[in-house]
Amino acid sequence: MDLGLSGKVAIVAGSSKGMGKATAMGLAAEGARVTMLARTGTDLERAAKEVRETCHAGVLAIPGDVTSYDDVRRVVRDTVARWGTVNILVNNAGGPTPGMFDEMDDAKWQSAFELNLLSTVRLVREVLPHMRKAGGGVIINLQSTSVKMPIDTLILSNSIRPGVIGLAKSLSRELAKDRIRVNNVLPGIIMTDRQREMLTVWSQKQGKSFDEMKRQREGEIPLGRMGDPEEVANMIVFLASDRARYVTGVTVQVDGGLVRSVM
Repeated sequence: MDLGLSGKVAIVAGSSKGMGKATAMGLAAEGARVTMLARTGTDLERAAKEVRETCHAGVLAIPGDVTSYDDVRRVVRDTVARWGTVNILVNNAGGPTPGMFDEMDDAKWQSAFELNLLSTVRLVREVLPHMRKAGGGVIINLQSTSVKMPIDTLILSNSIRPGVIGLAKSLSRELAKDRIRVNNVLPGIIMTDRQREMLTVWSQKQGKSFDEMKRQREGEIPLGRMGDPEEVANMIVFLASDRARYVTGVTVQVDGGLVRSVM
């Protein structure tokens, strides 16, 4: 199936590892040219090298922090300087500090806001002129099932991430006239470095081993296992493609059936 992504230009944030890296790989495999963005230069270059060699694709690796507006502007500017436009934006950032309400001071709340909401606002703001000039585009926000089913000990994520969903729904209506689609993808329990961190936190709090905690979490999933980053990337690549050209304003989970809500 031709997804119509050949020659498109994509920016994928948080793409040195995990779901971001898998998304960059998936887009590049379909012929897109990909800018990979992450904070750690060595990890990013290693990931970019793997994508280049695996997919024989054009890849631009730009170290940067999505909480820095200067870095956000530089990433978009350098992408357009290299390839002339931006067609696809995948917003992705690590989760905020885990913990309970009483453990969070104003600095942690502000940090979560800048990491998970303001970074999305800024990246969208910077790519919009180029998407409009190109006659359309796609924005996909990689978030969490916590926006549908709050997760214990993740008060910051549970509070901040739903703001991105509200932003996306509003943007999907505002930008439809510009042929710019906006959607959200919610990973469930995916085996990433972040998931390993959370399993460690939960196992310590509950006095269990890591493996016991992992089995407990897998027992909550109807399909009986944690997901792979590539399975989330497959959904993102589809939503970025021409095959999803009539899909905008949706929030879809990739979770093995974890979320119990009807909608």
